Amino acid sequence: MDHSVDGAEEVEDERSLSPGGHSPVMDRNPSPPPETAEGQEHEEVDAIGETVYSKHWLFSTLTQLIQMVTEQEEGDDSAQMQLTDDEEEDLCRVWDMAMDKDVAGFLQEFKAADILLGVIAKSRCPRLTEICVGILGNIACFPDTCLSLSQNEDLGAVLLLLLGDTDPPTLLETSRLLLTCVSQKDVCPLWLQRIRQQASVRSNLCFIMCSSTNMDLLVKVGELVDKVFDLDEELMKSWITAQPSEVDEGESRLDVASSLLEAAKQLRSESPDGLEIYLHALQLLTTIDEGIQTLTSPDGPGKAVWDFLCEVVCEDLCQPDDPPLVLQEQKILLVHAMAVLSALYRCQSQSNGGNDMCIPLVATILRVLHYHSECQEDKAARCADSGEQTNDEQLQALVDTTAEFLADVLLLIPEDAVAELVKKGDLTEKTCASAAASLLPKFKPALQHLESLLSETDPQLADVVRKMFPA
Repeated sequence: MDHSVDGAEEVEDERSLSPGGHSPVMDRNPSPPPETAEGQEHEEVDAIGETVYSKHWLFSTLTQLIQMVTEQEEGDDSAQMQLTDDEEEDLCRVWDMAMDKDVAGFLQEFKAADILLGVIAKSRCPRLTEICVGILGNIACFPDTCLSLSQNEDLGAVLLLLLGDTDPPTLLETSRLLLTCVSQKDVCPLWLQRIRQQASVRSNLCFIMCSSTNMDLLVKVGELVDKVFDLDEELMKSWITAQPSEVDEGESRLDVASSLLEAAKQLRSESPDGLEIYLHALQLLTTIDEGIQTLTSPDGPGKAVWDFLCEVVCEDLCQPDDPPLVLQEQKILLVHAMAVLSALYRCQSQSNGGNDMCIPLVATILRVLHYHSECQEDKAARCADSGEQTNDEQLQALVDTTAEFLADVLLLIPEDAVAELVKKGDLTEKTCASAAASLLPKFKPALQHLESLLSETDPQLADVVRKMFPA
């Protein structure tokens, strides 16, 4: 699938700097504490691995963290704890330091995961919880330390329960950490098993997708859901078919497809990359019978998904005044959208004869194929000059998906719709030629049906199309 990558590759991207006003911008390693800054021999003993980070300073900071939580426990149970500026800055330094492999390994040897788990379990300070999960997230970015973290059953249970937290920054770091773990092949099966066993994961993620307006959180949750679906088809089936009981309320009654759609709507204008992730997740749903059945059921979200994707494709992508090269920028979004629309149309056409086709959508389909044809001509000219041969698999996937969609449409398109496309200038000699190049020979019946309809509405164009068939 498009978003599947090797664990180590993706994990590199999941390391994070600590956010917030008190965390310094780390353009170098933090300076050692004053008492260890002098004396080269002492520095070498105190340094963590090949870094200049101080073991003593790290021990001291973690010890202070334990004391901080202990004092919190002894205080007012109902009061929310606040970190001082100095405490927050020190902990954020640890968060940033944990991006280093030597530091992550040292923290693991020092049983920092158990310390941080204890802090998370007892914390009454959202910022403290966020920082602790963020540190764990950076530690998990390396295979060895991720394996060690993942084998901690208590930590696994707590992290999945944290998806029900109400603090967006904590949810963001929790989602990032879980995505990091499921992206590592050695521990992925263990995490997928935990997710399958913890029913609240589905409902909590659905609630976030439906209700959050935090763009970063929506993108990261989308990446997590998309990754899980890509890795575990059986889990995807169980989530899409989950039936809420009569006593379930609120987020427990949310279905996965509607939740993905709501998040996609939020991201449409703010994050093309985020929208791409959610469209891929929706596409994954259409690859299984259970997903199609849920989407196209009488009370399912299929109509809402169709309407939304038609808007995205017809209003946001591949516009008449765009240059053909826009396909390179939009190809992944387009291929996911076209794949979902094609799957929904195929089911819809079986029940109503395909008469609800959106004319602007057909125009966009024709335009995609025409723009691709023009791009290919330019590419052929460049290759002739340079002697280089390149093959764009993503662009070819878009063309194949769009051509198959067009073939389904043309077999059922009514004559008045063809006349409208001709009248608006969407169906011309050039667009017909581009369509024919993509449809033939596999989808010859579809092109023949178009030619027969054109014989009634535009005989001259029909003659042009007729000549496109191979002898």
